[in-house]
Amino acid sequence: MSIVWFAKSQTINIKTKTRKEAKMETKKPKGRLFAYFMVAAAVGLVIANTVAVKLFALGPFVWTVAIIMSPIVYILGDVITEVYGYAAARRVIWASIAANVFMSLIFAITIVMRGINPEFDPIYRQVFMQVPRIVIASIIGVWAGQFTNAFVLSRMKVLTRGKFPPIRFIVSTLFGETVDTFFFATIGFAFIVPWSVVLTMIWSAASFKTVYETVITPITYLVCRVVKKAEGVDVYDTKISYNPFKMRSRGGE
Repeated sequence: MSIVWFAKSQTINIKTKTRKEAKMETKKPKGRLFAYFMVAAAVGLVIANTVAVKLFALGPFVWTVAIIMSPIVYILGDVITEVYGYAAARRVIWASIAANVFMSLIFAITIVMRGINPEFDPIYRQVFMQVPRIVIASIIGVWAGQFTNAFVLSRMKVLTRGKFPPIRFIVSTLFGETVDTFFFATIGFAFIVPWSVVLTMIWSAASFKTVYETVITPITYLVCRVVKKAEGVDVYDTKISYNPFKMRSRGGE
């Protein structure tokens, strides 16, 4: 991703340059939107993990309130993988995990700090003491789920030669969300709530998120088309390592 800094005092005389040179200077660099998607994905995951300590029931379903945010994180993951490729999605996943580790560390430090209101400390501790465990569960779940989602979407794009994007979005989300929810619910809520509740969380959350993705797929598809056109980028992962720990790659991976 190229970042160009323009000094305020710099003056360019376009008249003295050829049309081609002027066009090259005014052409916006590719990948300029990638940073925004990365920030949105990381912030979305931080918000989801912060509110995930609260459970609510809706009929036979048991969900965390993060259910309203976590599907959006996966939609962002779909857009990033579809437009920029698996390698870019890999960087976003690790950046999101790093942001959540930092958040958990800050919460852990502030829990042990004594506040000026003794009555507020136990309330604060009761709420945020669960967050580190939730973040650990989320990190493992997101790591497994997001990489599963990115891998399935990336491979399906190559195998279908870029066709059937709505189907690719839905199938990859189904795999990713199921893996994510399994690890998150098991690690985050085991021995806190009954196992029957944990199992209900797994199938109900995975089902809801997949349905959510299905409903929102036309918007996801539209966003991908707009971003591809704006960026001039449409990556096909024909030669790439899918190793989630491989941060540097050859050939622009």
